[in-house]
Amino acid sequence: MPRTAMNRRPRWWTELLLVAVVYAAYSGGRLLARGDVTTAVGHGLAILRLEELLHLDAEHPLNRLFTGTPALGIPADFAYATLHYLVTPAVLVWLFRRRPLHYRAARTWLMVSTLLGLVGFALMPTCPPRLLDAGYGFVDTMAQFSAYGWWGGEASAPRGLGGMTNQYAAMPSLHVGWALWCGVMLWRYGRTPLPRALGVAYPLLTVVVVMGTANHYFLDAVAGCAVMGLGLVLARPAMRGADRLRGPVLERFGGRFGRRSAQDGTTGASPVVSGGCETSAGERIPGQRARSASADDTPAPAR
Repeated sequence: MPRTAMNRRPRWWTELLLVAVVYAAYSGGRLLARGDVTTAVGHGLAILRLEELLHLDAEHPLNRLFTGTPALGIPADFAYATLHYLVTPAVLVWLFRRRPLHYRAARTWLMVSTLLGLVGFALMPTCPPRLLDAGYGFVDTMAQFSAYGWWGGEASAPRGLGGMTNQYAAMPSLHVGWALWCGVMLWRYGRTPLPRALGVAYPLLTVVVVMGTANHYFLDAVAGCAVMGLGLVLARPAMRGADRLRGPVLERFGGRFGRRSAQDGTTGASPVVSGGCETSAGERIPGQRARSASADDTPAPAR
């Protein structure tokens, strides 16, 4: 496919529809990927033990800091419940409007990585720290400070809608993965120091928030970054595959349009403006000289 066709800005309504379909598939698949509680708890404890062995278990001190300091815990809960729903679409819209030549590749990277995360939820249901037994020392800050927000005691879902979310989809952390994607986009395509600074700060802040609120382990965040890395590798093959599929579809519908035009007495090709007439030098109207010559050869009427 020509480079100009690949770089052309997509239509906004097709992009909106595509994003909606992928997000609906992600949300529905996340619910269907629920594993049994015993398996999820076992995976969570295995991650925690591995982190303790590697001295990577920063969740405990951060969680104690957030639960003991409402001035940190409450904003962190709001950040966990809202930012990934606001910042990620905002960066997508910004790319669509300001960096159209890079939008398609960036969008494909995000969507492929999101679907890979769904595979992770299905293969490894994981209990987050906040749902472990209290003896492990974690406090659910979302439940502790639920009076200050719209969420209840079941993840970041609005009160009464906790059954519509999979609380054991902790591995990988797509909160961190999406934040990393946003950071890369802001750093790479931002033209001033401010978006680049935000591109660095936002993923780092997200890692601290997901750990301090006891929603994810540190290795969940690492896995979220790994998923984004794999999605980046697969994004270009995914675009090539989409282009190969698009060609036959356009040819098929184009052929139908051509046949329908022929039945109507028209052609699918663009009409030739000259209609078969050729204009010579000095002529403004095709065939002007021929008509003038024929007029001169016509005998004058007898008087």
